[in-house]
Amino acid sequence: MAQRVCIIGGGVIGLATAYALVRDGFEVTVVEFRDALGSETSFANGGQLSYRYVAPLADAGVPWQAIGWMLRGDSPLKLRPRFDAAQWRWMASFLAACRSSVNRQNAAHLLRLALLSQNTLKRWQEDDGLAGFQWRRNGKLVTFRQNSSFEHARNALADPQHQQVLSPAECTQLEPALADASFVGAIYTPDEEVGDCHGFCQLLAARLKASGRCEFRLGQAVTGIRHANGSVNAIELGDEVLAVDQLVIAAGHRSPLLALPGLHLPLYPLKGYSLTVPIGPSHRAPEVSITDYDRKIVYARIGEHLRVAAMVDIVGFDPAIDPKRLALIKRQARDTFPYAGAYDEAVEWAGMRPATPSGVPLLGATAYRNLWLNLGHGALGFTLACGSAQLLSELIGQRQPSIDLLGFNHRAA
Repeated sequence: MAQRVCIIGGGVIGLATAYALVRDGFEVTVVEFRDALGSETSFANGGQLSYRYVAPLADAGVPWQAIGWMLRGDSPLKLRPRFDAAQWRWMASFLAACRSSVNRQNAAHLLRLALLSQNTLKRWQEDDGLAGFQWRRNGKLVTFRQNSSFEHARNALADPQHQQVLSPAECTQLEPALADASFVGAIYTPDEEVGDCHGFCQLLAARLKASGRCEFRLGQAVTGIRHANGSVNAIELGDEVLAVDQLVIAAGHRSPLLALPGLHLPLYPLKGYSLTVPIGPSHRAPEVSITDYDRKIVYARIGEHLRVAAMVDIVGFDPAIDPKRLALIKRQARDTFPYAGAYDEAVEWAGMRPATPSGVPLLGATAYRNLWLNLGHGALGFTLACGSAQLLSELIGQRQPSIDLLGFNHRAA
């Protein structure tokens, strides 16, 4: 009889993990406290599948840069200090990771996982016919407004064989919508991709339901995890006790609420915002995905909409939309792409990205023999989901992992 794996979390990470496990012959139960799958951080994220631009936020100079940001009214970062020990611990660890050597090491880990994720998604598309989530290989331009940041980037390419340094004229030739923008240059990666993360979640859910090997428990909160002799044996759903053979925690920023004795999950939510802007026949939206490096804004055309996403708000666990932050994003988007879409009709959204201080997710085994982690992907959840899922399935199935787990296997208990 196939082992049953229980996954706590029905966002893109949990659903991709379920899909990988079902493909590999496991029976799966997905428990999601909301009534709908993919309805939190996965719902309206930036849409970019950014495989080769995965450098962590923590880097040398970032703390001083962040101080400068916080003194500006148009800062991409907002910090609201709280009487919250978790916030202060997270920030202390983040500051400790703000070194060039640590950043390079962690960027290498993320690149390894990102390329596995790209290959895994490609295999699922080819083998299983996964389609229908507005996926395109449209390439990505990381554009720069300041010569200093452009020079730093061109001298530190993540993958020089697959990336090109472009002048402003070459940028406009590649993407005519940039004609109204003011940039000093860009890094172009031709094989980057774009997709609708929420649509991908719904596609995976439909395939999982059709498989007959996956059960969904929606609208049910996990209120406890039972364990004995170094293993977990059941989860509590209110008055119900659900036995488990293997358990995966993939509950995003809520995962620390499930902590077990000795299990430390250094996660904190970084709130981000997005606009989903309708594109009409008269509009000129970019076809290539754009990352405005100096303003920290990403643009991705998803079907007949332009997704504009930005901001890192370290403000606790408050998911409420801040109208001032969204107004700033809309103003800067209009400035960059004035004819891209119907900004006044944009759908506004905010989501809580579950981030580790280092930017590297918690992925793999714990000190509990049958408890696994797949969380802490920050702003790269969609990008890293398929590769992370593949690794978890390999580990649970006691197979050789596709990539070296150095940097991911934290043994967080």
